[in-house]
Amino acid sequence: MNGIVLSGFADTFEKCFIREDRYKLLIDGVFVTIKVALFAAVLGLLIGFFVALMNLSKHKPLRIIGKVYTDVIRGTPSVTQLMIIYFVIFATVDWDKWIIAAIAFAINSGAYVSEIIRAGILSIDKGQTEAGRALGLSKRQTMTLIVIPQAFKNVFPAMGNEFITLIKETAIVGYVGLVDIQKAGDFIKSATYEAFMPLIATAIIYFTIIKILTLCLGRIEKRLRKSDQR
Repeated sequence: MNGIVLSGFADTFEKCFIREDRYKLLIDGVFVTIKVALFAAVLGLLIGFFVALMNLSKHKPLRIIGKVYTDVIRGTPSVTQLMIIYFVIFATVDWDKWIIAAIAFAINSGAYVSEIIRAGILSIDKGQTEAGRALGLSKRQTMTLIVIPQAFKNVFPAMGNEFITLIKETAIVGYVGLVDIQKAGDFIKSATYEAFMPLIATAIIYFTIIKILTLCLGRIEKRLRKSDQR
């Protein structure tokens, strides 16, 4: 009985991943997912930083722009934003699909990152700013050399969680024709009429990527804590 089960499992495995080199779809999908997520994370961090400064600005027009941006992005589904950016805003732009998708995710992530950074900056005691000014530093120098480094340490765990969330959200890039991990699994499922194994493989790949990333972020966080204790 066990032999029959193992034989059936092996046949299904061969059908889903070995036959016609279908495993290569998943490997290529991993690279697409990581590429989109990394580009989106870096660009989203830059967007989020500037939007956070806008939301903390003393100039009302800047605060209004920042608030409208965060409200609109956080109040609409990421898949809708992706399709608007790809099929409407960048419809006539001859760029690679993954770049446009990464920009869409960066714009989405930037809204959440901006709130994380804003909260981190506000968490720093005002005495730190006053001390910097007392030392003769300008507002910009005080923010750059004193406030932001401390705020970064405070918000690092939340930023890590945002990056992890971003990786999982990229599973919708199939809507614009990109073959990521999820779309590769869907292709295998459609070609073999086997649902269980492609979906399980997709889940395992996502879990593995996120687990590795979580461990790496955890180590960095421990080092940041040790530097605070010295």
